[in-house]
Amino acid sequence: EKGLRFAIREGGRTVGAGVVSEIVE
Repeated sequence: EKGLRFAIREGGRTVGAGVVSEIVE
């Protein structure tokens, strides 16, 4: 889905966080 919020956590730290505006296959 477009506008999907995501947050990648590793070891309790936030490695990547933001909003996915568009997913390209």
